[in-house]
Amino acid sequence: MIAANVVKELRERSGAGFMDCKKALQEVDGDIEKAIEYLRKSGAAKAQKKAGRSTKEGAIVQYIHPGRQLGVLVEVNCETDFVARTEGFDQFTKDLAMHIAAAAPLVVSREDMDQSIVEKERSFLVEQARESGKPENIINKMVDGRIEKFYSDYVLLEQPFVKDTDKTIKDLLTEVIATIGENISIARFSRFQLGEATLTDGEAQK
Repeated sequence: MIAANVVKELRERSGAGFMDCKKALQEVDGDIEKAIEYLRKSGAAKAQKKAGRSTKEGAIVQYIHPGRQLGVLVEVNCETDFVARTEGFDQFTKDLAMHIAAAAPLVVSREDMDQSIVEKERSFLVEQARESGKPENIINKMVDGRIEKFYSDYVLLEQPFVKDTDKTIKDLLTEVIATIGENISIARFSRFQLGEATLTDGEAQK
C-alpha cells in the first residue's frame, strides 16, 4: 500500500492527477523520484494531444541576474490554478526565465519572427555565399542550413536549454507537459538589460 501523504507529495511536486500518482508510485515501490521519472516517460506520448487545450491560468515570473543589470519577465500559462502552484511548474518557469536572461531570444516561436528580419538575414547569407564562388544549388542548401541555425539562435523554443544543451526549450516544455499532465504554453517574455535603449520583447501570437 502507498501512504496517502506520499501520493499527496508526488501530486504537489508533479501536478499529475491522484490516480496517475498512485499508479506511478506502485510501479516503482513508492520511490518519489522514480515516480516522477515514470510519470515523465509515460506521459510523453500524450503531451502532443494536450497541445490544443486552453491555457488560461499560470504565472508571471521574474529573474534578476546578480548585479541587477539584467532582468526578465516571462508569462507561462497552464490549464488550472492548481498546476500553477506546483513545484514542477514553478521550477520550469524559473528555469525558463533564467534561460531567457542567458540566451537572449527574440521571439517565442519561429512563427512570431518578423519575416523582414529573416529575409534580410537570408539576403546577407546568399550574398556571402555567392562571393565564395559556390554553385547556385549549393548556395541554396547552405543558406537554408544557416537560416535554421539563425532560428536556433534566436527562437526561444528552438534554443538549446542552457542547463542541458542536449535538449531544446521545446523538448523541456514537452517533458513538463508530460509530467504534469496539462497543456502548458509560453505566452510572452521581456528581457531588460541596463544601458540598452530597447528591451527584447518576445510574444507568442494569439
